[in-house]
Amino acid sequence: MNVAKSGYRVFSANSTAASTELAKKITERLGVDLGKSVVYQESNRETRVDVKESVRGQTIFIIQTVPRDVNTAIMELLVMAYALKTSCAKNIIGVIPYFPYSKQCKMRKRGSIVCKLLASMLAKAGLTHIITMDLHQKEIQGFFSFPVDNLRASPFLLQYIQEEVPDYRNAIIVAKSPSAAKRAQSYAERLRLGLAVMHGEAQCSESDMADGRHSPPCVRNTSGHPGLELPSGSKQQAPFPGIELPIMMAKEKPPITVVGDVGGRIAIIVDDIIDDVEDFVAAAEILKERGAYKIYIMATHGLLSADAPRLIEESAIDEVVVTNTVPHEVQKLQCPKIKTVDVSMILAEAIRRIHNGESMAYLFRNITVDD
Repeated sequence: MNVAKSGYRVFSANSTAASTELAKKITERLGVDLGKSVVYQESNRETRVDVKESVRGQTIFIIQTVPRDVNTAIMELLVMAYALKTSCAKNIIGVIPYFPYSKQCKMRKRGSIVCKLLASMLAKAGLTHIITMDLHQKEIQGFFSFPVDNLRASPFLLQYIQEEVPDYRNAIIVAKSPSAAKRAQSYAERLRLGLAVMHGEAQCSESDMADGRHSPPCVRNTSGHPGLELPSGSKQQAPFPGIELPIMMAKEKPPITVVGDVGGRIAIIVDDIIDDVEDFVAAAEILKERGAYKIYIMATHGLLSADAPRLIEESAIDEVVVTNTVPHEVQKLQCPKIKTVDVSMILAEAIRRIHNGESMAYLFRNITVDD
């Protein structure tokens, strides 16, 4: 295809060769060449972008995969988007398969909702649309002032289970925590398999973390509870006289349990992100104790940080299957249990449909709210 006549161009905002592999696969499927640009870090770690061809009046797609150096990848994307904006590109569409900081989408005490901040920064830099995959929380789409297409990797992972997991009919889908139960239920219903949910002190669900904008803890009337008297010099104010404020009872998780029978079955744990793997390793050990004879883990984004490859290799986990939304070739060399599913096909089709003004509904067939 003649790129100049196609009306759109595809650029990669990554400065490392390993991170451009997904961009190359997408452009091969589209039949176009990757746009000419140079992205690099100067000696003082400042990001510099140089676009080597005219983009005036064209629709530009920026493919940005996020390696371990998350903050550098964000700056590369922001600087390239702004460079294209000032070069008079008509539309700038970010293809960000794994959206960084997506776990920081809720207020934690006196923290901040960093995901919202990043959404505002992308809009300010010039992006007009985003294509991403399996956001950690679907409500993140509401942070943006422009359209967001949140694609799903589940069809590719389901296909892998059907084609690559021997005797998958004898499998059971496992939710590592109650918060992952909806995703696991979706897989179980599509594969016509059973469902098990793990619950207990070994798992660390986000819903159990302190949430909301917490003021200093309220204090009961000191006349009734002398042990709660304010220390001298404290600026914390006591409640109005005569008011008794109830104190929230502290949570105490029960010993870890598995709701559902996994004995003599293949256990398939599904999640959206696998980063620190300690929880997955602990879950695999419990499932082995309960009689599961094989343990698979399916996740969209394989961040696999720190010692994850070594821990997986030494664990009871038989196989970890992730997509190529995040580069992880180094981790695969360290641990042969890690397998990759290519999702460049759906990303390329999304680019083609958006450029041609076609409906995206085809890419969301049979996708429900809970998927």
